[in-house]
Amino acid sequence: MLDEMTGIGPIQPLLAYDTVNDILVNGAQQVFIQRFGKLELSPITFIDEEHVFNTAQRIAAAVGRRIDEASPMVDARLPDGSRVNVITYPLVIDGTTISIRKFMRRNLSLETLAERRCMSYAMADVLNKAMQARVNVIVSGGTGAGKTTLLNALSQKIGSTDRIITIEDAAELQLQQEHVVRLETRPVSAEGTGRVDQRDLMRNALCMRLDRIILGEVRGGESFDMLQAMNTGHNGSLCTVHANTSRDAIQRLENMVMMANMQLPLMAIRRQIASAVHLIVQIERMRDGMRLVVSITEVCGMENEVIQLQDLFSFQIQGMDGQGMLTGEYVQHIQRPQFYSDKAHLFDAQ
Repeated sequence: MLDEMTGIGPIQPLLAYDTVNDILVNGAQQVFIQRFGKLELSPITFIDEEHVFNTAQRIAAAVGRRIDEASPMVDARLPDGSRVNVITYPLVIDGTTISIRKFMRRNLSLETLAERRCMSYAMADVLNKAMQARVNVIVSGGTGAGKTTLLNALSQKIGSTDRIITIEDAAELQLQQEHVVRLETRPVSAEGTGRVDQRDLMRNALCMRLDRIILGEVRGGESFDMLQAMNTGHNGSLCTVHANTSRDAIQRLENMVMMANMQLPLMAIRRQIASAVHLIVQIERMRDGMRLVVSITEVCGMENEVIQLQDLFSFQIQGMDGQGMLTGEYVQHIQRPQFYSDKAHLFDAQ
């Protein structure tokens, strides 16, 4: 009864389990959870469709939004920071669907990720130096690959003297620095007004005397403003993008800048990207459920109208062990990244 009155019904206890990453309600009789990278059906159920819908309405109402036939989709955030998406009739066939991406209480460091074999210690060292050298980094990967977790780990290496502005659709980043300004988008109201997107926030952030920008996810025209910021003195900025490889991440950026309707030729866009982006960190959720940094790639400028990339590290799969877990090794391709030469005074003493 307490969960029904003050929480989110029968799925409230699942929020307390650190091993649960996602909670997926597919109607009244199916509640799936994801833990250790794999989905499984839980024994939890709702009474009926009305029970699910009432729970969805409470979630939406808590953040000043509504869910009904006139507004059948909503994004929200729970009090603990977990991200929620709800979709209901008439857009779904088999019952109201609630998708919760849990807020991770543990803020993992690069060293911890290396201990867990999500990357090698040499990779962690290069990323640490990249943050010291204020290079611009893009974290690339698919849905649920661990991009936000890696972004949090990278942000721990930012100095305490920098003024940092974060821009997200749903605030998930957990920065430890003292001088952080967190911005969050706002969806359109029931009257069809008041929408504030990431591009609006990017433009405003550039007037806020910032040192670094952290953009939770680039997905549209704000990519142009992000590249402009990276090219005009806001070094050491970070963002994530949905892509399957480092080369795909570059192509996605090209396409998203075109979405900004700036009427720029493709070569001008590529030169912007080549001069703004220094490192692309590719992370994947493997088929055994493990999340691994599969490559770190350096952007080395333009040649013959093509952006040149070189892999610093990559993960090479060797096989699978008796427990169904992938085996492999991290291979270092380049001993000294290009940005080491540009920032030699930071590393030679080390």
